[in-house]
Amino acid sequence: MTDLAHIRNFSIVAHIDHGKSTLADRLIQSTGTVQDRDMKEQMLDAMDIERERGITIKANTVRIDYKAQDGETYVLNLIDTPGHVDFAYEVSRSMRAVEGSLLVVDSTQGVEAQTLANVYQAIDAGHEIVPVLNKIDLPASECDRVAEQIEDVIGIDASGAIRVSAKTGVGITETLEAIVKHLPAPKGDESAPLKAMLVDSWYDAYLGVVVLVRIMDGRMKKGDRIHMMQTEATYNVERIGVFRPQMEKVESLGPGEIGFITASIKQVRDTKVGDTITHEKRPCDKALPGFKPSVPVVFCGLFPVDSNEFEDMRDAIEKLALNDASFSYEMETSAALGFGFRCGFLGLLHLEVIRDRIEREYNIELITTAPSVIYHLYMKDGTRRDLHNPADMPDLTYVDHIEEPRIKATILVPDEYLGDVLKLCQDRRGIQMDLTYAGARAMVVYDLPLNEVVFDFYDRLKSVTKGYASFDYHLEGYREDNLVKMQVLVNDEPVDALSMMVHRDRAEMRGRAMCEKLKDLIPRHMFKIPIQAAIGGKVIARETLSALRKDVTAKCYGGDATRKKKLLEKQKAGKKKMRQFGKVDIPQEAFISALKMDS
Repeated sequence: MTDLAHIRNFSIVAHIDHGKSTLADRLIQSTGTVQDRDMKEQMLDAMDIERERGITIKANTVRIDYKAQDGETYVLNLIDTPGHVDFAYEVSRSMRAVEGSLLVVDSTQGVEAQTLANVYQAIDAGHEIVPVLNKIDLPASECDRVAEQIEDVIGIDASGAIRVSAKTGVGITETLEAIVKHLPAPKGDESAPLKAMLVDSWYDAYLGVVVLVRIMDGRMKKGDRIHMMQTEATYNVERIGVFRPQMEKVESLGPGEIGFITASIKQVRDTKVGDTITHEKRPCDKALPGFKPSVPVVFCGLFPVDSNEFEDMRDAIEKLALNDASFSYEMETSAALGFGFRCGFLGLLHLEVIRDRIEREYNIELITTAPSVIYHLYMKDGTRRDLHNPADMPDLTYVDHIEEPRIKATILVPDEYLGDVLKLCQDRRGIQMDLTYAGARAMVVYDLPLNEVVFDFYDRLKSVTKGYASFDYHLEGYREDNLVKMQVLVNDEPVDALSMMVHRDRAEMRGRAMCEKLKDLIPRHMFKIPIQAAIGGKVIARETLSALRKDVTAKCYGGDATRKKKLLEKQKAGKKKMRQFGKVDIPQEAFISALKMDS
């Protein structure tokens, strides 16, 4: 039993690559939680993709025992959070389970867009914040300037910011002391009815569904009958424990503690993140407020290359959805690609990660269609429809107007690249809302259409600013615009995987680029193939792929010209017939390359 005053729960927040996971490694190592021989980089990142890319995707927890300088032993529960904007949902959940945050800022880079977004989340959750300046071992480190920047931009006192090098281990003891001194202890009443928050759940092949809980009031023991308030389900607690990164059994969990339970839950779907867990016999009077559900932003079709693998793919997707609550899917069929799934993701990185996991873990080759967003169609009869896939667009005579999702994007960029960034946003139909300066960096706020951002906006932004810009966004709502559906016809047949929604002003340019690309990608056939881009019945761009020729007159020598003519006429008639019945094979790579945007 740990006294409440000796517990500290905190999360580590920062921008991508500012050193959250490395700092977590050092805290684990210096307190002796993990033996040096078992230590490895990114201790808490379990997935191969996380380790390979050096990013955190899932928020991970660990319990550390720390003997402070005042001679007392404290229990520290640390949650390492992702830094990437696509996984901001993970961050917001972790925030609710703890009382304080370490704000890690790279002393060579300064405050970035995602730092701001995550700090504001921490402030909203009512956290105490301890600023930490990382990477002081690098020659480019400017601690004083960055501390000043934290005060200017975020508005929290950074005079006592701890200077740390997570790589070499400088300043780790100071960080631990600051956690103990500055962060508040959790509150909770042990004698009250059990009230626990379900922070996260995932599927383990051996244990079934593992649930991460934070106890607010009461005590939870092995063998308790627990009741989930949102899903109205009841379970028996079979195993209870904490993470020292490895799972370790404990007898019970009391107020303020974070640990895990297993209770013969069949699927992760049965557990709702943010749910309140209480005893069946002695329930608490009111549930915790819970979290906002995560909203998928980007949709795309996933199809197996080999249509026989469809069943395997269905199993793979169902298993992934068990672990990832923010990933949604439904069945879809396409004339060109066969059976597959329409999946919703939080952003492009999330899409990449899921796709990589399916290909790796389940060994299924996938085709990904163009990412699209949800449009609202307002019909003439006053009803509203959601359009997920441009191929399902109804006849325009019934549609009154179309609305598209808009985002509010915050971009932090050094002064010298500002012009390029403004031009990029202007090209993507952005509306400038704000421009302010913090030192030598400009902060631009733009209102942008989401469908222009989902393709390759981030890559383009990074390339025009040499990687110095940082970008953060959130959905603002929907707005009407002049959008049209552009179809691609190959040999007069529409290819539904290549249809997309574009703005009317840009349709022609986009259509032309698409046709040119496809001309290079589709192999030549024995007959002429027209490739067209059309809006409704109007063709806006066309390329013709010329036919392969066979010399039919080669075997004919001597005689007059009419014999040759006769053979050529016969060939001509054959080609005409072929074009009517012939099928054009579009290779797989063509789909993917055609959908990559024009640079």
